[in-house]
Amino acid sequence: MANKEMVSRENTSLAREGVRAPDTYVRPAVDIFETDENLTLVADLPGVAKEDLDINLERGILTIKGAVKGGAPGKAVFREFTLGNYFRQFQLPDEIDAEKTAAELKKGVLTLTMPKSAAAKPRRIEIKH
Repeated sequence: MANKEMVSRENTSLAREGVRAPDTYVRPAVDIFETDENLTLVADLPGVAKEDLDINLERGILTIKGAVKGGAPGKAVFREFTLGNYFRQFQLPDEIDAEKTAAELKKGVLTLTMPKSAAAKPRRIEIKH
């Protein structure tokens, strides 16, 4: 049998695949709105405190990770919803100005405002006589 070498994923284009830790994650509900000025992302993250939220934008990939501390009071008798750690990733367009991005977390709702760079904003061209 011929010897075959294993190809390392670090040397291929798959090196940046979104691999998560073996923990269980909940995929939060997200709405994304676009205007001429920015993209606004709104994510439901109930139970996540500001200190336990990690938002990262690297190489056009937005990653949102939130950890829930504690749990529901008392013993569950009937359950349709479980609090868990949150994880979500999005591929963003190149025209986002990462330096001006702002985040706000209020009552379990994350609002992330991502302005577009000046080159990406539509502009009207005046006709000169």
